[in-house]
Amino acid sequence: MVDIEYIELNEIPDVNPEFLFSWYTDVVAGYKKELGEITVIFCSDEYLLEMNREHLQHDYYTDIITFDYTEENIVSGDLFISLDRVRDNALSLDVAFMDELHRVCVHGVLHLCGLKDKSESDEKAMREAENSALAQRMFHVEHLKSN
Repeated sequence: MVDIEYIELNEIPDVNPEFLFSWYTDVVAGYKKELGEITVIFCSDEYLLEMNREHLQHDYYTDIITFDYTEENIVSGDLFISLDRVRDNALSLDVAFMDELHRVCVHGVLHLCGLKDKSESDEKAMREAENSALAQRMFHVEHLKSN
């Protein structure tokens, strides 16, 4: 199950939970896991900065904070995503907002599957996994259009 929530936002992104459920199910299956409960919480930069300070003792803006509730092979967690940061990143990387949003959304799920991104080699593996997952998403977009 994938739930979507919104905190402190002026603008709501057009993200379909049915799409995320279908896509995430395939992504986690690639890691021999099952999708449990995922909540994607879209919020502002300031809200996520406060969470970063409170929970991680980091005093900087970030695009996502992932809380992992995975047990055994059932992938579950909360993904807090700053839409302000995603928008800024999309502009600086010269990519479409929804492409960057999907990258960040799947980045959190990949963390829940056990991928890390602290070392250079881990970050490279994470980027490859993100790119692979982003390639899969088009199947799910087309599937929703046909239903």
